[in-house]
Amino acid sequence: MMDRKTMPIVMAVGCGAAIGSLLRFLSGVAIVSGLGLSALWATAFVNVVGSFIIMAFATLTGPDGRLLVSPAGRQFVMGGLCGGFTTFSAMSLDTFGLLLAGDLRLGAIYLVTVVGLSLAAAWVGYGVAVRINR
Repeated sequence: MMDRKTMPIVMAVGCGAAIGSLLRFLSGVAIVSGLGLSALWATAFVNVVGSFIIMAFATLTGPDGRLLVSPAGRQFVMGGLCGGFTTFSAMSLDTFGLLLAGDLRLGAIYLVTVVGLSLAAAWVGYGVAVRINR
């Protein structure tokens, strides 16, 4: 049973996840249908952008951050929005599909590239947020 203090956080995560999932879907439509690129690019895009957003937001709203955000607000963005937006499980599925198809080289390149770019995006997000916090 949830108490009254927990319910706003649960609702914030759920609403954020719904919005994040919709944004992920629309990103895929734009990248695949609009730009004519492979669905692999859509998955990579949301993981890299999500890494930037979650790290920048965590830094801006952390103990040394400039933004004062409630616990429910932080969970809305980080647990909900970013959790619904990013697609680690889809990336794993895409990579495994490439491996099953026998394209070990592309599978390895895809995995290393997406993880590397996601970590780089998190680093850039941190750097941007630290500068804003000054």
